[in-house]
Amino acid sequence: MAPGSTPAPSPLLQAHDIHKSYGKHHVLRGADLSVAPGQLVAVVGENGAGKSTLLKILAGTLPVDHGEVVLSGALGYCPQDPVLNGSLTVEQHVRYFAAAHRLPDLDRARELIRLLGYEQYTASLSGELSGGTRQKLNLTLALLHDPDVLLLDEPYQGFDWDTYLRFWDLVEDLRARDKAIVVITHLVFEQDRFDLLADLTDGRLTPRTTSRENHHVGT
Repeated sequence: MAPGSTPAPSPLLQAHDIHKSYGKHHVLRGADLSVAPGQLVAVVGENGAGKSTLLKILAGTLPVDHGEVVLSGALGYCPQDPVLNGSLTVEQHVRYFAAAHRLPDLDRARELIRLLGYEQYTASLSGELSGGTRQKLNLTLALLHDPDVLLLDEPYQGFDWDTYLRFWDLVEDLRARDKAIVVITHLVFEQDRFDLLADLTDGRLTPRTTSRENHHVGT
């Protein structure tokens, strides 16, 4: 390390040599991933490549066959399919999740609902919401406790253009506060938003540098 230089921050999320099979089908064959504070990473792959399997392993909801995941700090996980109770309202969902996280108030929930633009639905049953609004609630619940590491599986699925832009404003705020963010997607429309793209192919992750990262290296 050069004199006077600042050491690189320790990763908030590390996955090493992750293997996962379903019967004879080998989905992950030694995947590695490291995400630092303030880093936004996209894991890109075709449908069936194992992206959601990898995210479930990172979130701790699916055991690995081999390998290790090390997490520092609180975790927020937003699965592709919202896990909501159709008989509960938006307000009831955020109250239950706030209680589960022992939050002193609903200030963060109110802020997220406002940022994502669905204040008019707080009294609506989640089972009566559109797919896009259900995804907004899904994202709100994942962010409610202000996690250090955020795992998002196809997070903007069903969003209209305005909500899509609101989502990225929210992500930029999280990144500015040194959160580590992993986004799973099969399509990347705006590669320059990410610090790192990692292609999931044949069960392994292969990083590719974005122009954003090139810009950082050159400054």
